[in-house]
Amino acid sequence: MLYARDLAAAEDFYGRILGLGLYAKAEGRHVFFKLETQMLLIFNPDATRKPATGSLPVPPHGAMGEGHVCFAAVVADIETWRDRLTAQGIPIEADFEWPGGGRSIYLRDPAGNSVEFAEPRIWRFDA
Repeated sequence: MLYARDLAAAEDFYGRILGLGLYAKAEGRHVFFKLETQMLLIFNPDATRKPATGSLPVPPHGAMGEGHVCFAAVVADIETWRDRLTAQGIPIEADFEWPGGGRSIYLRDPAGNSVEFAEPRIWRFDA
């Protein structure tokens, strides 16, 4: 889960730039993206700090500052992501090999959240 006040910019970044499929959105409140087996939820913290209205009693929530999300990617895909993002004018903030093996690249979304693409082996998951 991430927070972004400019949901249109978040929707453009995660939808158009990263190619994630939009699952649902509520104007001014959230955009949700469906991945293979997980969901990426992006909320406007100003809207979600207020108690929910309607039939679903979702508790208030929100965060200040930059968050972090990591997407698993095999080494060849990391290079493809690096090229794709650079071609879109998105700077890569860091690109390195972890001491135990595995590569990660980091960049920022329009809200300043840290977005990472990493080989699953950095957590000892099979790729």
